[in-house]
Amino acid sequence: MKNHTLHLIIFVLSILFVCSGISWAADLSSADLIAHAKDYNAKTIVYRGEVIGDVMLRGDHAWINIHDGVNAIGVWVNAALVKDIQFGGSYKSAGDKVEITGIFNHACLEHGGDLDIHGQAIRMIKAGEEIKRLPDKGKINLAIVLCGVIISLWILTLFLRK
Repeated sequence: MKNHTLHLIIFVLSILFVCSGISWAADLSSADLIAHAKDYNAKTIVYRGEVIGDVMLRGDHAWINIHDGVNAIGVWVNAALVKDIQFGGSYKSAGDKVEITGIFNHACLEHGGDLDIHGQAIRMIKAGEEIKRLPDKGKINLAIVLCGVIISLWILTLFLRK
């Protein structure tokens, strides 16, 4: 009886071990994905980064570009998944930080052979925000001085002509 119980426990644990390996997706950087693109092809991956640029709606799908601090990778997702994205990174704003779970494609046949991710889920990590940029006081002062020099030279040339 003890022997059967031990076998059953080992069997259940081994099934859980195998199933847990299938359900976990690899969390990768863009450098890893690009360097080992063929190894990750058609596998479920997790990729984190900042949404940059615009959300480009294409019918019932959308393209978003996710930058992880090193490279940006295009992500093709159902348009319903991008409805909560408010900010794309640009000069004027810091983009939303997101986690993408999806299928990595080394050379996607659907999209002209490009490297991309077909996103299946998006999780918001941190909302983006507008960046308030104040004018540089040094540049303002330099502009005022240069305007003064130009006006002085203009007045000087008027007096020299007479």
